[in-house]
Amino acid sequence: MQAMLLDAQGQPLRLAEVPRPRAGPNQILLAVQACGVCRTDLHVMDGDLHEPRLPLILGHEIVGRVVEKGEQVERFALGQRVGVPWLGRTCGHCRYCTSGTENLCDAAEFTGYTLDGGYAEFALADQRYCFALPQEYSDAEAAPLLCAGLIGYRALVAAGDARRLGIYGFGAAAHIIAQVARWQGREIFAFTKPGDADGQEFARRQGATWAGGADVAPPQEMDAAILFAPAGELVPQALRHTAKGGTVVCAGIHMSNIPEFPYEILWGERCVRSIANLTRRDGEEFFAIAPRAGVRTEVACFPLAAANEALQQLRAGQVRGAAVLVTG
Repeated sequence: MQAMLLDAQGQPLRLAEVPRPRAGPNQILLAVQACGVCRTDLHVMDGDLHEPRLPLILGHEIVGRVVEKGEQVERFALGQRVGVPWLGRTCGHCRYCTSGTENLCDAAEFTGYTLDGGYAEFALADQRYCFALPQEYSDAEAAPLLCAGLIGYRALVAAGDARRLGIYGFGAAAHIIAQVARWQGREIFAFTKPGDADGQEFARRQGATWAGGADVAPPQEMDAAILFAPAGELVPQALRHTAKGGTVVCAGIHMSNIPEFPYEILWGERCVRSIANLTRRDGEEFFAIAPRAGVRTEVACFPLAAANEALQQLRAGQVRGAAVLVTG
């Protein structure tokens, strides 16, 4: 099969012919139809995330159809469309796994990081960590839901019942979760890079009531904020505009250092917290909500061999919505 391989961090991907994998007892083999291109993939490529499996097939927003399944697979049928997320496997017996926080499992493995992912014609996955996908979405439209949607949903839940919600960094995750938040009746303040008028207009199209640069104040104090941009300097910026008792949620897997800030902007029972990975429960909840909320994903499609171009456009901020690799 053809796959885009990462041979070493800091290098571009290489198109290669590699052996097609075979399904083990609890595994399914998918013919990949689409795979989302996520900022986490850039963090793996650039070395921000350490010790990936190498050589590695990136990609953890995989949509495919089952072409082979192990003898213990009961959840999915041959030909069924299935989604594969970032969380690829957990131990199942540690204190995190047994308390509903399997996303924190110390022995967890991750698709497109410690396990081969979906930048390929075929992908292998543990059936226990996969999802059936809503039929309302095409393959390309469904792909971003598997990370941008799921991590965004977990971040939205962590923000509590905030009526006025700030979103910093209006990319793939934000454009999905803003739609859910508006459906829930929240008011959205969107923050982009200063001067990004196109990005601000895109945010307004997704339901933001106000959009501006991250260097300016919103029109009103926020009850909570979610940071999708991996920029640590935005944490004190968000705190300054968050009401007492509010939460600032850092949703990225990697962020630059948070600068020193005065205690007074944290005081008043404000909270700063992070989001790590996802649980299968997050997936089940989100995939039930997304069609009801009328969530639509905006995608820019690239052929598999153009993965480096897609990643570069994502890095440069040239993608509105989400980039997706498609096969065939």
